[in-house]
Amino acid sequence: MLTEERGPKVGVLALQGDFREHIAVLRGLGADAVPVRRPEELEEIGGLVIPGGESSVMDKLSRAFGLAEPLRDAIAGGLPVYGTCAGLIMLADRILDGIAGQQTLGGLDVAVRRNAFGSQVDSFETDLDIPALGDEPMHAVFIRAPIVESVGGKATALARVDDGRVVAVEQGNLLGTSFHPEITGDTRFHQYFLQRVRDVARVQ
Repeated sequence: MLTEERGPKVGVLALQGDFREHIAVLRGLGADAVPVRRPEELEEIGGLVIPGGESSVMDKLSRAFGLAEPLRDAIAGGLPVYGTCAGLIMLADRILDGIAGQQTLGGLDVAVRRNAFGSQVDSFETDLDIPALGDEPMHAVFIRAPIVESVGGKATALARVDDGRVVAVEQGNLLGTSFHPEITGDTRFHQYFLQRVRDVARVQ
């Protein structure tokens, strides 16, 4: 939904992880960004960001808070959702190395591997070519990041690291990145997502 004064109303899943950083970026871009912790709050937003954090903890908390099924229903119903790092794992249809019993929300026709680049000490930064966002490379920060091991026919790869592995994907109203654009000052992915939110709101 849209509000005249503040732009799109967008939620950020605030169960765990760096949700505050996403809220700050979205508000800086003019969105009415709010934390989401309860199922009923999903009915008030036109888009959702799932932040980085620990995907297994996020999975357990989403089920404990009664959010998992409403989130799956919202995704299936076309809600624009952007997942970063752990959020990408949450949106993946398949997780290759989850802990016992770990579930995802699904929606993205991809298979992901957690911590594919190594542990915290193996975090790194690099520049990525992302044609969907323009000609200027994006400086990307990877922190215990997942990798997209395979991209199904419904999803589209948006960015790859130098060795060819996929680190950003989209599918319909869903968007996922392995890296953390909320901490670099480059807001193009958030802008790209907000445009999707606006486009969906216009046709509803």
